[in-house]
Amino acid sequence: MASEYEIRAAVAADQPALLALVWKTVMANERDREALLAHPEFVQVPVEQLTSANACVADDGRTPVGFAVVLPRPDGEAELDGLFVDPAVQRLGIGRRLVEKATQLARAMGATELHVIANDGALAFYQAVGFVQTGVAETQFGTAPVMRLTLEDG
Repeated sequence: MASEYEIRAAVAADQPALLALVWKTVMANERDREALLAHPEFVQVPVEQLTSANACVADDGRTPVGFAVVLPRPDGEAELDGLFVDPAVQRLGIGRRLVEKATQLARAMGATELHVIANDGALAFYQAVGFVQTGVAETQFGTAPVMRLTLEDG
């Protein structure tokens, strides 16, 4: 259950574990696996983003099992720049809890909307947590849904 996992602020020391988690997650995604193996430089977790204002981690008491990164956008809104959950613990509500924390981070930045460029495999998840598709974007791996979540007060 998701309640067994603490959602806490990310810290710079989390970076190696979070990078390993990203690799574990993207290798489970057949669609992008070959492209990422050909271009490993695309897989990054910049340490400067791992602050209490920008990132949160789901932790099982031993190691991170998920994380989210929220960045301010030039238009005053916020971007969910990364959301990853270990494939072994997906569908337990951890992703939903990370999105809830990400909305808090976005509101603290003064945003009224949280945006994300999703991969096709996560489209249903993002819709289930309230995002709506607003368009498509070109990425290194082809087109991807652009989505937006209007932030509630609170």
